[in-house]
Amino acid sequence: MLLIIQSHHPLFFLLIKIMRLLQEGWSLAEMFRVRCIVVAPYVVPYSAPSSFERQFRKEEPLLYRYLQEAPINKVCWKDVIHWMWPLFTENWGSWRYDDLNLSPFPFTDPVTALPTWHDRPPSPLLLYGFSKEVVECPDYWPSTVRVCGFWFLPIEWQFSCKKCSEISALVSSGHLQIKDVLCSAHLVLRNFLEAPSTPPIFVGLSSVGSMGFLKNPQAFLRVLQTVIEITSYRFILFTAGFEPLASAVRMIAAEASSHLSQRQLSEDCISIFDGQLFCFTGSMPYKWLFPQCLAAIHHGGSGVTAAALHSGIPQVVCPFILDQFYWAERMFWLGVAPEPLNKGHLLPDKDDVISIQEAATVLSRAINNAVSPRVKACAVEIAGRISLENGVLEAVKNLKEELSFLASEVASLAVAFSPSCKFLSLPPL
Repeated sequence: MLLIIQSHHPLFFLLIKIMRLLQEGWSLAEMFRVRCIVVAPYVVPYSAPSSFERQFRKEEPLLYRYLQEAPINKVCWKDVIHWMWPLFTENWGSWRYDDLNLSPFPFTDPVTALPTWHDRPPSPLLLYGFSKEVVECPDYWPSTVRVCGFWFLPIEWQFSCKKCSEISALVSSGHLQIKDVLCSAHLVLRNFLEAPSTPPIFVGLSSVGSMGFLKNPQAFLRVLQTVIEITSYRFILFTAGFEPLASAVRMIAAEASSHLSQRQLSEDCISIFDGQLFCFTGSMPYKWLFPQCLAAIHHGGSGVTAAALHSGIPQVVCPFILDQFYWAERMFWLGVAPEPLNKGHLLPDKDDVISIQEAATVLSRAINNAVSPRVKACAVEIAGRISLENGVLEAVKNLKEELSFLASEVASLAVAFSPSCKFLSLPPL
């Protein structure tokens, strides 16, 4: 996501979501000569290569000196080593030079290729959307880093069902005084959640299927079936719009349609495995669902991890790519999850009896560890601390402060270059 926010001239900002459009976003901000703010829902999950600084100093000694000797609050080596280093490792030079009329490297002159000693950009504000209670924030990070707390969307934005979304919006605004935000079509989900037994365990892998990791949906479902037989727990599975998985669920339901506990309950709700696995093909907010679950089995995405932490439930994490490995290890370190699963223990490549049984045994053991009193108590304790934070409000506060600071800078420049002006006014922010 890249978003350009325009206030009144001459105040412009360009927001970059880190590690997605970093190179493009920074270069566009440089071309338009606008201030840049970087936002990230997670800490950069990988550091610069160990040889990066040595190679940089060897190939660009003047630029290295430029960054090392930067005055306070200007882009410096700390910024580069913390998050900007990919700008100097990808082959973006030709695009910057040919299409944007910029120098191949940031902070250098396009004609001489020398550092722009006369023009030092300010160190950009970096907003992190996670909690200090969860992620360590060392003192050596750049001074412009702000850790806001987790960013959660309004619950009513996250229902795939329009009626549920409308009811939720009315409840959130105080216009409807009811506890249940589900429409009549989804009362089967409410009944499953409120059944007089142990709360269900959530299972969801988000976009893992669409990224090609879930190659054998039938094997995945057989693992869950075997886990149900081993543990006797109930589960609620979100198929996350991955049609091969949803199709496999429908096939199982059709084959056992003679059993009332294995059937299509509504357009997006199917019950299989003697009613022990509730499959949902739509989307619902984790923050609404998780407090009603015993635990959450997921892929380690920043959003689902944050929701599980906020809800105070144990987690079982099976990472696949990028920051998921960081979150999986972090949850284990915090004590709210057992050791991360290998993807083969959740999504076995083979669907023979031995492979399914081995995967189910490992997953069952992880679940039992997760729902132990020690892990549950740790999850509740951390949730209590996180509940005191408001990440969105803190991020907005920092953005407003940055805008106010820039407005004062612009006013100072206007006075400096317009000595004959008695009064200067800026449009309101």
